[in-house]
Amino acid sequence: MCAVHNKEIKRLDKKSALAGRRAAGDIPTFSLYGEAEAAAGMEFVHIEDIQSRSEKHNWEIEAHVHRGLFQLLVVESGRAAVLLDERRIEAVPPAVIAVPPAAVHAFQFERGTRGHVLTVAEALLFDEAGPVESLLDEARVIPLGNDAQGALVALLTQVAAEFRKEAPGRAAMIEWLVRAALLHVARAHLAAAQAGEGTRGRGRAERFARFRKLVEDHYRDHWSLARYATSLKMTEGQLNRLSRAVAGIPAAELVQQRLLLEARRRLIHVAAPVAQIAYELGYQDPAYFCRIFKKRVGLTPSAFRQRQETP
Repeated sequence: MCAVHNKEIKRLDKKSALAGRRAAGDIPTFSLYGEAEAAAGMEFVHIEDIQSRSEKHNWEIEAHVHRGLFQLLVVESGRAAVLLDERRIEAVPPAVIAVPPAAVHAFQFERGTRGHVLTVAEALLFDEAGPVESLLDEARVIPLGNDAQGALVALLTQVAAEFRKEAPGRAAMIEWLVRAALLHVARAHLAAAQAGEGTRGRGRAERFARFRKLVEDHYRDHWSLARYATSLKMTEGQLNRLSRAVAGIPAAELVQQRLLLEARRRLIHVAAPVAQIAYELGYQDPAYFCRIFKKRVGLTPSAFRQRQETP
């Protein structure tokens, strides 16, 4: 693991000790740092540079958690002293700080530190598998090679550019760019692990990863919460507590979000009748699917599709 830089993290250590004595429920929970609501911009993704927010807070972000959000902080220049759960690590550029949902984290940036902060909603990561899935079990600092840094910064720069303009296919473009960025980070993580950095899973994260995998395999089958819990050898209460701890929502709501994400994707990208999409998503009654979709999105499936097709 990256060496700890005592001088850089001295003040952070004091704050970390205080954070460590807090009850879990006392640690601030934010959508994006100090914001009370979900990020503006795209529905599942937000991006900003490190300086724009950190400078307002004297380059220090105190211990907090994000429920249902995954974050990548790409440190391009400067450096950062980082608290990740109970570990204090130095992030020396080029490096990425990967923060899964519900991980306690804090930052003390060197003044003038440059980089990007990418925030991705948990729902967008449900169908991630393979290399990207390795990022979701534990908060960590990942060193980057120069080639990986160049590719990653180029992708995030393009994501930021898409945010600033209205163009046909904007949401799809951002999603594709974000997935490519996640894959670059996952490759860097696996390369570091093979070189001796090592990895270590955490029980809660591993259990949630198994739940995520089951949801991905069976959300179209409309499994009951009891069936998910039985498959995981848990009670429904335990599964709900796990989901609330990691994603900030009940387990059943998490499954519904996955269904809704797939419905939106198909309405945007698949030229099939709404009824066919409903059947493919496991709904026996297309009218019921339309009612559920309108209740949660505020538009009928047809109106949602038409809005996406309008530049």
